[in-house]
Amino acid sequence: MRIAQGAFLGLMSRMRAALLYGALCTVTSAAAQTGAQPTPLGADIPHIALLLPVDSSTFGRHAAALREGFMAASQFPDPSRMLIRVYPVGEDPKRAMAAYRQAVSAGARLVVGPLVRAAVNAVAAGDISVPTLLLNAPEGGQPNRQNLYVISLQIESEARQAARLAFQEGRRSVFTVTGPGMLLRRVHDAFVETFVKLGGRHAGEFQYNTSPAELERLRESLAARPADMAFLALDPRQAQAMRPALDTLPLYASSQTYSPDPGTTLADIRVLDMPWLLEQDHPAVMIYPRQNYGDADLERLYALGIDAWRIGQAMLARHTDITLDGVTGKLSLMRDRQFHRELVARRLGGEAAALPPGAIAPAPPVIFPPALRSQTP
Repeated sequence: MRIAQGAFLGLMSRMRAALLYGALCTVTSAAAQTGAQPTPLGADIPHIALLLPVDSSTFGRHAAALREGFMAASQFPDPSRMLIRVYPVGEDPKRAMAAYRQAVSAGARLVVGPLVRAAVNAVAAGDISVPTLLLNAPEGGQPNRQNLYVISLQIESEARQAARLAFQEGRRSVFTVTGPGMLLRRVHDAFVETFVKLGGRHAGEFQYNTSPAELERLRESLAARPADMAFLALDPRQAQAMRPALDTLPLYASSQTYSPDPGTTLADIRVLDMPWLLEQDHPAVMIYPRQNYGDADLERLYALGIDAWRIGQAMLARHTDITLDGVTGKLSLMRDRQFHRELVARRLGGEAAALPPGAIAPAPPVIFPPALRSQTP
């Protein structure tokens, strides 16, 4: 049975929202909850537990990318001596809690995950008995609890950083262009809220539309309400379509607009994204092997897996002040035990801003076998 293109695109949008960007809703497809319960393991075998939707037909590729990044990082600078076990955890809150308790009773010294929002909410509300790093932000904010930490790829944080960057670069009046869907609306609203709070002016908003009449209306609006920049809450395809109508303004965007192969029509747009995508020749990035996913979202999850490993090692060492030059950004542990990610800025077709000094020296590429050293109960 064929799925209509619009429905398929909507499903893909919700998947990205659920997995990558801390959306308030998750995909409710039964396909996300496939797979049997984990097989019971022997008690008290010291290991690191990785709670991911690896058995999900909806989220499996995303979980695999994150796991591969996690496992790749476990080989640097030396292979970890502690076993890594992967526990299948999708959206089901009860299954998430059961997997968490099973991991702890089986000897987990560190739990990393879950990833999908509903499972994250369940684990965050439960008994946290070992150091635990959630891979998405719990709904309603981070409970300030001992042993509970959060790293996520929330889009609102990226949009706020874009607003601060634009204001620091002297922009004071912004015209915004917004694509359809809740995800891009959240990007837009977070940018505007921060920009206005800083003292900037929101000159107007244009809803994405490429009809000649609407593009002419956009040009008239720009002439009637002058601005010194435009912010694009658009995906790469939409940004390419709108780019010619906005040639008169400096353009800014979040990672939602970035594509590894954006094409010439996106040249000169100022974007913020993680070093893994914008600074591939940086020593702190080059040390890790790459996978050829051909998908920016999967690349971001692979990078999140790398940084989750590094943070986990600091948590096991009981470090209380964690700062890392990560591949997802410069990471700083805040008072609420969430990690703030400082992104890098790049003008497409130009150079990315440099990370702070102190990065790791480069190493030769390594061919990484995906199943190395992991166990799935």
